[in-house]
Amino acid sequence: MKFPALPLAFALLAVSAGEALAHASDRGHVLLLPTGYYLTGGAIAVAVSFLVLAVLPDNLLGRLAAQRIPLFRIGTGARAAVSLASFLFLAVLVAAGFLGSRDPLSNPLPLTVWTLLWVGLTLMQGLFGNLWAWINPWHGPMWLIERAAGAQNRELPAAIGYWPAGVLFFGFAWFELIYPAPDDPARLAWAVALYWLFNFLCMLVFGYESWSRRGECLSVFFGMIARLGIVELAPAAGSSRRLSLCWPGAKLQKAAPLPLSGVLFLLLALASVSFDGLSKTFFWLGTNGINPLEFPGRSALIGINTTGLLSTFVVLSAAFLLSVYVGERLASGRGKFLASAGLLVWSIVPIALAYHFSHYLTALVVNGQYALVALSDPFSLGWNLFGTAYMPVAPGVVAGAGSARVLWNLQAGAIIAGHVLAVLIAHLLAARLHPSSRQAALSQAPLTLLMVIYTVFGLWLLSTPTAG
Repeated sequence: MKFPALPLAFALLAVSAGEALAHASDRGHVLLLPTGYYLTGGAIAVAVSFLVLAVLPDNLLGRLAAQRIPLFRIGTGARAAVSLASFLFLAVLVAAGFLGSRDPLSNPLPLTVWTLLWVGLTLMQGLFGNLWAWINPWHGPMWLIERAAGAQNRELPAAIGYWPAGVLFFGFAWFELIYPAPDDPARLAWAVALYWLFNFLCMLVFGYESWSRRGECLSVFFGMIARLGIVELAPAAGSSRRLSLCWPGAKLQKAAPLPLSGVLFLLLALASVSFDGLSKTFFWLGTNGINPLEFPGRSALIGINTTGLLSTFVVLSAAFLLSVYVGERLASGRGKFLASAGLLVWSIVPIALAYHFSHYLTALVVNGQYALVALSDPFSLGWNLFGTAYMPVAPGVVAGAGSARVLWNLQAGAIIAGHVLAVLIAHLLAARLHPSSRQAALSQAPLTLLMVIYTVFGLWLLSTPTAG
C-alpha cells in the first residue's frame, strides 16, 4: 500500500473539476484589522519577549507547569460507543453530500468539515484537550473488528516517522486551499469517503494506535494541538482516567522531542494556515500579476497557489531550523541541533492556534449559523431534527462598528496572547536543554525573534486588503 494514494485521489478530483464554488470557511465579512491594532500588537510582542528573556525567575515556569487541580475519574468504556456514533454521523453527512442540496451553505457536509471540524474542533482541542480521540470515526469500527478477530500487535515501522501524516496533510491542505471546488458537496463526499477508507485500511495493516499516532493526519494534528489544552486525562486505577486542570501548555513540560518528520509535519500545518491568509491578499495577487479587483477564481490560480503553499512551508521550515541552529551555537556551540529543534517546535503551536482563531473567527460566527440550520435538514426534505431548520441566519452579526470593534479586540488579543504563551513555552522547554538560565536565554533569542516576526506577520495578514 503506497502512502501517496490519497493525494492521487485529490489530483483525480482536480482533473474532473468543473465550476468553482465559494469556500465555506472563508470569512463572511472582510474586517481589516486597523493599523493601530497591528502596530500596538507588534510592540507588545517585542516588549513581552524581552521581559520574559530578561527577568523571568528561574524554575518559575516549571513549578507552574507541574501544578494540577484534580477533578474526577472517568471510565473509557464509552469511548467506542461515542466513536461509533461519530462514524454513523459521518456516514449521514457523506450521504447528504451526494443526495442533499448542492448549495455549500445549505448542505451540512461542507459546513461540518470546513467550519465545525477544521475551525471549531481545532479551537476546542487547543482549549480543552484531545476530544478528537473520543469522537474520531475510526476508533469504534476498529474496536469492533479487534473484538471479533482479537487484538494484534502491529506497528508502523519507526523509521517511517511522521512522513505518512505529512503526505496526507499536504493533500488535505491542497484540497482545502487550492482545489477549485472544495465545497462542492458531492466532490467533498467522495474525498471524505476515500480518506476514511484509506486510513481504515492502513489501520488494519499497521494497527489503530500506531497509525493514529503517526499516519492519519487529523489525529496527529489534533493530538499536537491538544497539548495546549487546560484539561489533562491521566491514567488512574484500573481502566479509568483522572481528569485534572492545568495551565495552558503545561502538558508540554514533559513532551518528547519530535523527529525531523514530526517537526516538518507541524511546520507544514502552521504554513498552510498562514498561506490561507496570504493567498487572498492584494500583495500576493499583485506579486503574481493578478488584478485583485478582477479576481479570476481559484481555477486560474492552481499552479501559483501550489507553488505558494510549498514555498511558505519551505521558508517557515528554513527560518525555524536556522533560528534553532543559531540559538544552540550561541548557547553552547555543541551539536544538539536536531534534538533541540524537535523539542522547541512545540513552542510555535500557540501562535498558530491564535492565528487560526483570528483568521477564521468571522467564518465560525457566520457559517456556524448555517451549519445549525443545515444539520436539522441534511437532505433538504423539510425536516427539522434539532429545531434549528428555520432559524434565521444573521450574517450581519459581524457587521457594524460595535461588532467590528469586539472582533478586532478578540483577533488582536488572541494573537498577542498566543505569542506570550509561545515565548513562555519556549523558555520552559529551553530549560530542559540547557543547565543554566543564561544558556537557555541565549538559545531562545533567535527563536524569539522568529516568533515576533511570525506574530507581526499574522497581524499584518489581518490588516491588509484581501480578495477572492
